[in-house]
Amino acid sequence: MTNEPTDHIASPPDEQPPQAPADVGVQVRMQILSTEHWSLLATRALAWNETFTRANMFMSALSFSVVALALVGQASGFGHDFRIFALIVLPVVLFLGIATGLRMDSSNYNDLICIIGMNRIRAAYLELAPDMKRFFVMAHTDDYAGIVQTMGGIPTRSVAVDILSASPVIVGILNAVLVAAIVGLASIQLGIGEGWAMFAGALGFFITVGVLAALTAKALNDIQKGYEPLFPSDPETTTTHPPPI
Repeated sequence: MTNEPTDHIASPPDEQPPQAPADVGVQVRMQILSTEHWSLLATRALAWNETFTRANMFMSALSFSVVALALVGQASGFGHDFRIFALIVLPVVLFLGIATGLRMDSSNYNDLICIIGMNRIRAAYLELAPDMKRFFVMAHTDDYAGIVQTMGGIPTRSVAVDILSASPVIVGILNAVLVAAIVGLASIQLGIGEGWAMFAGALGFFITVGVLAALTAKALNDIQKGYEPLFPSDPETTTTHPPPI
């Protein structure tokens, strides 16, 4: 999860927006807003495409490595040669998984910025044409509720469920499984008994999951602290929930 600053998506509370020249008409404003809207849509599509590509690359590498390990294991009787081969292949797959998770976090943060920008543009649309509000199915507020609505989130579902079902979390769990396998195989290769090796692998799994959860919570907290909506649903209150990444 990234810890990028959010100053570029929230104006300081005391800063007044610049006044537009009097000769800027509605058509010019709509053209500017529409251009920015389509630019954000294209950027969001690119982010999603990269996310799917990286996830598919990681899953393919993981699948191929499992097949290769199965073939080598059958040929070597899952002995010394198998463990050496596994300890060469699995760290490479783990590196790919870690890189995939980090890139997916960056893509999700980029997606969040695009959603906030599009919600603000819809707010501008409604300032120009308030009677069009009933035709919008996406949100025109940039607070937590508006972000969830534009992302298509289920209103009755908790944030924890959305986080657990997120792609970076799934990749993180697979990475933790890889860590457990590497630690277990390395322990056996060093002469530790199978029981202790399994314990070491399980410990490596839970430590990895704990570290990833802590980093995710910190990143969400940093984003929440650095963000202040410009168009909240209720101008008198601000959200106490972090945007879903």
